[in-house]
Amino acid sequence: MATELTLPLPAAEQAYMDVSALEAGHLRVALNTVLADALPSEVQIFPSLAFSLRHSGSGTNVVFDLGIKRDIQAYPPGVHDRIAKFQFEPSVKQSVSESLAIGGIPPEEVDIVVLSHLHWDHVGDPSPFTTATFVVGGECHDILTSGYPLNPLSLISSSSVPIDRTRFLSSLDFSTSIGPFPRACDYFGDGSMYIIDAPGHMAGHVTLLARTSGDGSWILLGGDAAHEFRLVTGEKQIAHRIDALGHVMCMHVNKEQAEDTIRRMGLLLKIPRVQVLIAHDYVWYDANKGGSAFLPGVIPPL
Repeated sequence: MATELTLPLPAAEQAYMDVSALEAGHLRVALNTVLADALPSEVQIFPSLAFSLRHSGSGTNVVFDLGIKRDIQAYPPGVHDRIAKFQFEPSVKQSVSESLAIGGIPPEEVDIVVLSHLHWDHVGDPSPFTTATFVVGGECHDILTSGYPLNPLSLISSSSVPIDRTRFLSSLDFSTSIGPFPRACDYFGDGSMYIIDAPGHMAGHVTLLARTSGDGSWILLGGDAAHEFRLVTGEKQIAHRIDALGHVMCMHVNKEQAEDTIRRMGLLLKIPRVQVLIAHDYVWYDANKGGSAFLPGVIPPL
């Protein structure tokens, strides 16, 4: 008999995280770049969601992802080429720092910024977060130190994070397992927030699993581990094709690893009181935009 998948039960006076969505920009995406059976004519406006998390005990302010930079021209030239190639048409009506300030958290009061990965639509503008510790996957270090402008062709700017205030999570940090995930970091050491090693999309990609109440509810913030929620439910498969020049077209650098990460995310949906929310979930966004799930409100725990 298979062992039932569970997440850790709450301790007495269990700490948890209040989690709120943040407006962080939008981009246009042709669904056939992310879903295997989509037609070229199927286009959606994706949000690039970021999130505010507040520790129930200490009041520590955490931000997960920084969305799209308002000053699009400040991205490396390679990013401009990619935006043009895929016709992403990015727009930022409200940046993460603005979303936080409107919600009552000045950016300079944010303690920790966790980036799921270093792609342009997630790194935003780090400059308003003047006192925060940045946290990224360990593999991001070499990507940053060899990024733009040292490598003029790089899609990653070396200034995506303040290196002197950045914690690069090593293999030793991912010292525990939780639920379906074999490599996790219990960031506060109290079971309130886990940073999950989530390979496949790009080197150093992480997700964030947080308790959302003291009595057993959770949320997984998935970044770009999946680009469309039907991948998580198993209804759809990752787009993967060969173009006319023989180039592999896939939004993930390692499709097999990405599929495994997505499969593990999907297993969470079988556990009661667990939500999974990816950065580009346009269905969730359209149902919740302007509502109480966004700061200063809180995503309701299950």
